[in-house]
Amino acid sequence: MNSSADKLHVLLAKTAAEGRTAAAPLMGFPGIRLTGSTVKIAQQNCREHFRAIQALCDKFTPDIIFPLMDLSVEANALGFYTVFPIDDTPTVLKSDFTEATIEGLKEIDISYDARIMGYVETVRLLSLNLPKEVLKGAFVTGPFTLAALIMGAENAAMAALVDIDQLHMLCEFTTGVIRKYARNLVTAGAEAICLLEPSAVILGPEQFREFSASYSRQVIVECDACGVSTVYHTCGNTTPLLDEMVNSGVTAISLDSPEAGIDLGRVMNAVPPSVGVMGNINPTKVMLHGAVEKVQGEVSALLDAVGEKPNFMLSTGCDLPLETPHENIAAFMRTAREYRRGTLKKEHKG
Repeated sequence: MNSSADKLHVLLAKTAAEGRTAAAPLMGFPGIRLTGSTVKIAQQNCREHFRAIQALCDKFTPDIIFPLMDLSVEANALGFYTVFPIDDTPTVLKSDFTEATIEGLKEIDISYDARIMGYVETVRLLSLNLPKEVLKGAFVTGPFTLAALIMGAENAAMAALVDIDQLHMLCEFTTGVIRKYARNLVTAGAEAICLLEPSAVILGPEQFREFSASYSRQVIVECDACGVSTVYHTCGNTTPLLDEMVNSGVTAISLDSPEAGIDLGRVMNAVPPSVGVMGNINPTKVMLHGAVEKVQGEVSALLDAVGEKPNFMLSTGCDLPLETPHENIAAFMRTAREYRRGTLKKEHKG
């Protein structure tokens, strides 16, 4: 990993020494059902947000916990029109974009945005109130994905081919916004920063390096200097992008499910042991729609496929939907806890 002070590095070493695998499903929204709130309220009220994540931690005791995954936070703070459904994730609507748009945005200090500070306060509450052995994470939108939200995904994809200078200018701007947000989150107590780059899956390896990894590295270096772990999460089939993700200097990569084209067993053989790998149980097919037995079987099969790799963390391919049955999350965690590496008995088969 990046640093001996890195909390994720320490966690992986600890769980490996115990003969078990770190378990960290990407969950947040199912916690809202535990507290009886709504997505809209939790994303705009830091106490309700904290209560939902605390309820998940109390009930399932994961090794790592993140707040609600929300790709709209930074774009909304920059003034882009965002729709807030009652019980679904916010959506940033496409708007007109010109180079003059960036100049107007440069005067905005997102540190004073109410939603930004709500998420920062949520992390502070998690840091102060959750058990110290639970690693507290936080999400930021990746540089290319934030650029795609500002100029439109199709326009960003086209710019990567024909308007490179404009896209670089925008990615330089989005990276500055993300760095400021990440610094606030780290100051509040975040021990791991996860960069969400779902839009970057449309890029080829060279474009990914140019418009995502090179800019993400600025965030990664800052976090590394503070002993804060970093995670690179990109949805879809990121197999062609693995080398670029790893070479960014990130602590760990978070990968999508097998249905997206990710063979985690092969990935583990290709990724150096110095880089953690999180994944990759399907959040909908298995966790949302599967029976408990399906969850147990999929988790067991994945752990068998990964084998003795100490840099592996059991997770989900992406964030769990709101309606994910709590018994399935419990089955996920229970199966992971009962599984033992090496020559020890794999109790899930007993």
